[in-house]
Amino acid sequence: MRFVKFGQQTESNIFNQLDERKKALYAQGVDVINLSIGAPDFVPDAHVMQAVAEAAMRPENYRYAMHDTPALVSAVQNWYARRYGVQLAPAQIMSVGGSQEGIAHIAFPFIGENGLALAPDPGYPIFSFGPMLTGAEVGLYPLYEEKGWQLDFADIPEEVARRASLMVVSYPNNPTTAVASPAFYEELVDFAKHYDILILHDNAYSDLVLDGGEGISFLSIPGAMDVGIEFNSLSKTYNLTGMRVSFAVGNQAVIERFRAFRSQIDYGMWLPAQAGAVAALNGPQEIVQRNRAGYQARRDALCGGLRRIGWAVPDSPSTMFVWAKIPAGFDSSAAFVLELMEKTGVICVPGESFGEGGQGYVRFALVEPPERMEQAVRRIQESGILNANR
Repeated sequence: MRFVKFGQQTESNIFNQLDERKKALYAQGVDVINLSIGAPDFVPDAHVMQAVAEAAMRPENYRYAMHDTPALVSAVQNWYARRYGVQLAPAQIMSVGGSQEGIAHIAFPFIGENGLALAPDPGYPIFSFGPMLTGAEVGLYPLYEEKGWQLDFADIPEEVARRASLMVVSYPNNPTTAVASPAFYEELVDFAKHYDILILHDNAYSDLVLDGGEGISFLSIPGAMDVGIEFNSLSKTYNLTGMRVSFAVGNQAVIERFRAFRSQIDYGMWLPAQAGAVAALNGPQEIVQRNRAGYQARRDALCGGLRRIGWAVPDSPSTMFVWAKIPAGFDSSAAFVLELMEKTGVICVPGESFGEGGQGYVRFALVEPPERMEQAVRRIQESGILNANR
């Protein structure tokens, strides 16, 4: 494990280089295929947009919300019961302005300057950055390809586990696309109970498990409600990224304490956004299968195409991303990404941007249709970058 505190470099400056070079390519008229940012291009359902539009025409909806509406709380309760078989009381539910915002603030009521939080490496940056904002130290637990990118609890030393106050876990995982088994979650609950650690589970991609798989909720595991909470988002499930609607649900004492903290910094979710969330959760659910099918078609075009031209990229089991080991001959994922962009106009993200454990990998976002994925494959093949002697 390695340990970081606020002020230490936790993210590569490769994003600045990528952005500068991307702008230059656009200025030169290059047809850029940007697979770097996980922003869905699928559209929301019409009934959701209609609900937002109608609510936005009511002047009273421009006041502070202060609280989640009863309709929203009921919708989340019914959705969790229907989707995951998890029963939630109203006091176990609160909205947040996107999972990223929630995870950025959740540590403040529970950990202080001398505390220790645990987060994955590689991992989405907010998982470590959020706890670091409190001044706490973050212990980055390693994830390895040979272990299926699932945490091996033996990798966390006894003395570290005893010091830790909270732990961020996320499956289906961004960036690695791994899916956790129920047995893993059972072990996680036992680990948390043994060491008295609060579990913060990010479940943003549970409806994007591919190949017929079924995403689950951490809270469906016996004992999970005693040790943690879960963040769940409408962004990727219902194509509502810009609406910033997510929920923190689970252990009632944790939710109540978090709610009290957020009352000092927030006045509630905009009421038209709440109306849209109710429409999404209560309305027709065909969009979920449609999104899965759409991302799977894109994954098959990209991963299958790359394997066909000699790059051994596995099919992602979940999420809207592809996680791939860089081709032979490259020592740095950042160097590979920059060369790939120069030679092909295809942009992805170097794995080291997600932590030292991501070195040697890249992440593609499935944000272009299959035909554009096939075009990206052709450009990569024609560039000769996979066959370069270095």
